[in-house]
Amino acid sequence: MKKTYNKSLLFLTLIVLLSSIFLSACQPKPPKAWWKDVVFYEIFVRSFKDSNGDGIGDFNGIIEMLDYLNDGDPNTTHDLGIGGIWLMPINPSPSYHGYDVSDYKAVNPDYGTLEDFKNLIKECHKRGIRVVMDFVINHTASDHPWFESSIDPESEYRDWYVWTDKRPDNTSGPWGSNAWYQKGGTWYYAPFWSEMPDLNYHTPEVTEAIYDATKFWLDLGVDGFRVDAARYLYEEGYILQDSPKTIKWFQDWYRYYLKLNDRAYTVGEVWTDTSMIKRYNQPTKGMEQYFMFDLAKDLVGSVYSPSAWRASGAFTKALDAFPGGEFASFLTNHDQNRLASVLDEDLTKQKLAAFLLLTGPGTPYLYYGEEIGMTGEKPDEDIRKPMQWSDKNYGGFSRTIPWRRLNDGWTVNNVEAQNADPDSLLNWYRQLINLRNSQALLRTGNFLPIQSNCRSLYVVLREENGKQMLVIANLKDDTVENCSLTIKESSLQGEYTAEMLMGVPLFESISFEENGALTEWPIARAIEAAETFIIILNP
Repeated sequence: MKKTYNKSLLFLTLIVLLSSIFLSACQPKPPKAWWKDVVFYEIFVRSFKDSNGDGIGDFNGIIEMLDYLNDGDPNTTHDLGIGGIWLMPINPSPSYHGYDVSDYKAVNPDYGTLEDFKNLIKECHKRGIRVVMDFVINHTASDHPWFESSIDPESEYRDWYVWTDKRPDNTSGPWGSNAWYQKGGTWYYAPFWSEMPDLNYHTPEVTEAIYDATKFWLDLGVDGFRVDAARYLYEEGYILQDSPKTIKWFQDWYRYYLKLNDRAYTVGEVWTDTSMIKRYNQPTKGMEQYFMFDLAKDLVGSVYSPSAWRASGAFTKALDAFPGGEFASFLTNHDQNRLASVLDEDLTKQKLAAFLLLTGPGTPYLYYGEEIGMTGEKPDEDIRKPMQWSDKNYGGFSRTIPWRRLNDGWTVNNVEAQNADPDSLLNWYRQLINLRNSQALLRTGNFLPIQSNCRSLYVVLREENGKQMLVIANLKDDTVENCSLTIKESSLQGEYTAEMLMGVPLFESISFEENGALTEWPIARAIEAAETFIIILNP
């Protein structure tokens, strides 16, 4: 009997194992390059939603609000339609912000357990939301066991950081500020802050450890990484940023993680001009996308001081560097004053900025609260305040005093209040994202600016596979009249009727010349202040 029992148990175990493998294999994979078809939402976990009443946001709080981002039903319009979330640092850290990691293979206990995080991933995936986590690999926290051990000159971790027995003559870092600090009678390199010592990538074991962490999170189910401070991995003499070895490291890492998961996605914080960012994909690819800081500055600037060509020119510059639209677009993020504050809380300008972002090429990112016009100016804590959900106690964020005081005006400006207002900023974002999700041309269509004699009139042609649309916006807060359109050539020929997706009818049809040109083609009617249009052109 005992022998029979053991055989039966072995058989049952084998069946369970094979079933598990089969079910895993049958799980639908996201399409390759899925990031080209989604809008991302950046979340500071500490400030998004507190589920347990300790004043700190957490993983379960995000789960509670997932239907706000995307309820999983493409036929509903009351959610934002978000297809991906970027979680700011979730690793253990001694700081509130988390950009000093104490353990690369664990989660911050303030936010929950590893099982809570796994459940968050599961619930996101059920709704078609992909999860990208912040990967802070240039430096660690000063309380990381690697660094604490490295203080001992005899430690095996000594070379994991940059130490020197004598203070260098040149003590400045990439921005001219002090970068060397003393501990234990010797000096270590930490350009961001004394409590963020730089990892030494000249030591191969550092790369091995980061590769190991990469595999850990991909195996856990995350869909990719946002790489923090990507410019600074290797110091080569006086080259402290964008060094050839840094660029090559990312190209090697790219090949590594794609072997683990060919649908994994990375986006890099390479905070510099577009021409330098382009180098990270030469001669081979280093990451899937990079944040376009030049583009963000120009989009916001083009609505602050109305200039259509500043906006269209910024997109054109980004596309020149990344012709397939392989870049991440945004307006502001967690390191910058919030959009509403930059635009003087002008609702019209915020709507115009959102329109440019969400109808343009690239993969758009929204910073949490941007969709309701949350304000905030540095210091950093004040641009990372708790989300304003309702007019209830503590803004619906928590049942107790939050870790940071809410913005003034949260009782009037919150999600619940904007839900009830059809003309609110929140509902504007919902409308735009829904249109982007339903119209492939807005996501991946070719981008061709059309010139106008009206300086504030932004006009672009989006075209792909024989389909075409016009995206038009008056960036000015005044009416413009007697506007005309000019383009030297395009793929269009003959007359096209206008089908309105957004806005009131502007014209019934438009005619292109034999080479696809428009020559001072007149728009018959005046265009109102901040008026916007999305027009399908049917042959």
